Amino acid sequence: MKKSLLLLVCFLPSLSFAKFIHPMDFDGSEAQKADVIKYIKDRVQKDYCNSKLNMCQETTLRMMEQENLRAFKEASQAKDRKIMDNVIKTYCHSALDMCNYTTIEMMYKENQKASKQDLKW
Repeated sequence: MKKSLLLLVCFLPSLSFAKFIHPMDFDGSEAQKADVIKYIKDRVQKDYCNSKLNMCQETTLRMMEQENLRAFKEASQAKDRKIMDNVIKTYCHSALDMCNYTTIEMMYKENQKASKQDLKW
């Protein structure tokens, strides 16, 4: 009984927060679309309502949800897997905790641009 309860408690956080979908792994299925929408809504709620930002207004939430969905769609068209994986590692799997599709898409573009530049005198 105690083991069952412990397992339930361990998995509760994962049940309440949607699964992150890697933009380059997006297959367009209805299931993945639903996962992306849930992740975006949960993440925006976390960032704007459950943080020190205290910007939990319906207009702000809807605007940021729309922006994240736009960014996800753009990021799903990315071509450079190495750059995308590095961006996701930096912003999603670190202490930064900035794992939203707007940041991912923006930093992917910036890193892609920087990868083609070289320091010149």
